[in-house]
Amino acid sequence: MKKDLTIFLAIFVLLTGCSKKNTSGTNDNTAGVLAREEATAAVNAGTIQQTIQGFGGMSHPIWIGDLTSDQRTKAFSTTSGIGMSILRVSVPENSTQFAAEKPTIDAAKSYGARVIATAWNAPASMMNNLYLKTSSYADYAAHLRAYNTAVGGVYAISPWNEPNYLPSGWMHGTATEIANFVAQQGSNCGAPIMAPEPLNMDQTFINTYLSNATAASKTAFVCGHIYGKTPYNLGNIGKSVWMTEHYTNSSISGNDWNNAMAAAKEIHDCMNAGWAAYVWWYIRRFYGPIDENSAITKLGYVMAHFARYIRPGYSKISCTANPTTGIYTTAYKSGNQIVIVAINTNSAITYQPFSIGGATVNNFNRYVTTSTSNLATSNFAITNNSFGINLPASSITTLVSY
Repeated sequence: MKKDLTIFLAIFVLLTGCSKKNTSGTNDNTAGVLAREEATAAVNAGTIQQTIQGFGGMSHPIWIGDLTSDQRTKAFSTTSGIGMSILRVSVPENSTQFAAEKPTIDAAKSYGARVIATAWNAPASMMNNLYLKTSSYADYAAHLRAYNTAVGGVYAISPWNEPNYLPSGWMHGTATEIANFVAQQGSNCGAPIMAPEPLNMDQTFINTYLSNATAASKTAFVCGHIYGKTPYNLGNIGKSVWMTEHYTNSSISGNDWNNAMAAAKEIHDCMNAGWAAYVWWYIRRFYGPIDENSAITKLGYVMAHFARYIRPGYSKISCTANPTTGIYTTAYKSGNQIVIVAINTNSAITYQPFSIGGATVNNFNRYVTTSTSNLATSNFAITNNSFGINLPASSITTLVSY
């Protein structure tokens, strides 16, 4: 009977492609469960793609109140928090409200985060209905410059928020108008310009804006939002691309695991599209990475898989994006360190082989989040720059070499 069972299991493994062992010969199975084995995810550290600028979220104290000290730590700490490296804030229309932004700005900077600021509207006196008056260009630049001074300086500033979203109640602008403003006043706004920040990461809008050579020369990087748009590569536009606002579902808790996994896949897609940054909408909101009770949500832990371990200045490197159905992988490096993020959207454990070229790796720290665990930590050794691991069902795993 024992012999028959052994033969049966051998045939089962052969037919289903299951394996208990990774390619380095070490067992990485879960309680004897036979995991499905898939095609190799090939990492090539010698093929550099975009430079990563960070992952973060929005604080808007005028609309929903400021973050508390505890929430700031949970947002920006790389040891006890999510590890966000970008804080997005608003530029108020009224200069008396500038100071409201400063406490969280200072806290974010203390953790090494970059601060980007977006204006929804110019002061009313500078606008004609929902459009900036051409005669107010210099005054508006002075307003942005005064804000930058008041908060102690930001990494970049956006003069418009979703200027192509005409149903909105905030300042509109065509790509040509925004380019004209930046060409004329971009050097006078107190901080580098990020623009044009359109809804849907509208490439026609972006290309029209960049066709103004003077505006393009005064633009540090291109930014936009992806509501209604699947992340896509904008091509060789000559600028780093930052995704500066999105949320997946404002009616579902940040602790909904399916929604958190959807966000994981979206971040993967943004990185795979060649983009340099991913910024969620509100940092603290019931559907956000931190909830109203100051707890890090499942969404927050998913973001931590990127934000904690892939810091500004890391390079995205070549990696098989979708080695098999339901598995999505990206890889990054800083110096000799390799970071791999693997998302398993399958409902079963999946054994995933990896190979690494262009670098030598001996060991990995492994961090795993599932519907029932958060950043569960372990480590393992590899040989000959190849290995395989079991990815738990519906999970995100980050591997950091050491």
